[in-house]
Amino acid sequence: QGAMFRCSARCCEDAAASMQEVQRCIERCHAPLARAQAIVTAELEHFQDRLSRCSLQCSDQAKDALDSGGSEPRVRGQLDACLATCGEQHLRLVPAMAKKMRDGLANIQ
Repeated sequence: QGAMFRCSARCCEDAAASMQEVQRCIERCHAPLARAQAIVTAELEHFQDRLSRCSLQCSDQAKDALDSGGSEPRVRGQLDACLATCGEQHLRLVPAMAKKMRDGLANIQ
């Protein structure tokens, strides 16, 4: 972040530069941060989407079980177990997601 601030400060040092040129210069300084944020946001959204799909599948199974005459306490137990499995499966994905983020961030210029 310090490098970004120094870069932005240098943009303002050229007294001959127009406001538009200064603004474009500052935007170029901020571009790596924007790319970094986009990488992290995309990975987190993908992870959230996968977890959400798993949870929805659990809910669908529970609804189907209730519609088939399953008792509510039994179906609730199955739903809880299914959701716990979703959580465990997705916790195991976190290290790979973190590595993808690190690799992506390492390639930002």
